[in-house]
Amino acid sequence: MPPRKTIRKAEISRRTKETGIAVSVDLDGTGRSEIATGVGFFDHMLDQLARHSLIDITVKAKGDLHIDDHHTVEDTGIALGQAVAKALGERRGITRYASIDLAMDETLTRAAVDVSGRPFLVWNAAFSSPKIGTFDTELVREFFHAFAQNAGITLHVTNHYGANNHHIAETCFKAVARALRAAIEPDPRQGDAVPSTKGTLNG
Repeated sequence: MPPRKTIRKAEISRRTKETGIAVSVDLDGTGRSEIATGVGFFDHMLDQLARHSLIDITVKAKGDLHIDDHHTVEDTGIALGQAVAKALGERRGITRYASIDLAMDETLTRAAVDVSGRPFLVWNAAFSSPKIGTFDTELVREFFHAFAQNAGITLHVTNHYGANNHHIAETCFKAVARALRAAIEPDPRQGDAVPSTKGTLNG
């Protein structure tokens, strides 16, 4: 039985004293993105996440960038993760698991995803510089931690090797995008079933 056709879209609005963020996602999109966080390199990475996951993503963020980029990046991860979780609903009929080794020039990064309802991040990627331009490289991990926690996914990211820090960061985003794309795809053999012996993937 083919999976039922559901609309897998969601919007999240999140406001704190540090940031105001509005996010929308369409899990069955074409990779269209409209990103404006005020953090140029981060916008570029979110564009990659949308393009290679084929999730349509809109992000409008206003944050305390006069302090640094941390709150804006982390809170965007929270809101985007919440939107993906909301769009997934009961997670019926999805493939659930996926992994990929993604190459970019001299860099190779692996991402593995379980859309499990149990949030967890294993991060094995290091940068040789604290900055890519003006962007703090430690914020790459902060984003994925916030995203995984709020999307309810188990996410493992391992950079096997690489010399260029821009490439390392970009392969992390692209690898996660491709693995996430495969994991949330409908599995035609699942039908409307939840792919778990527990009968639920919501924690």
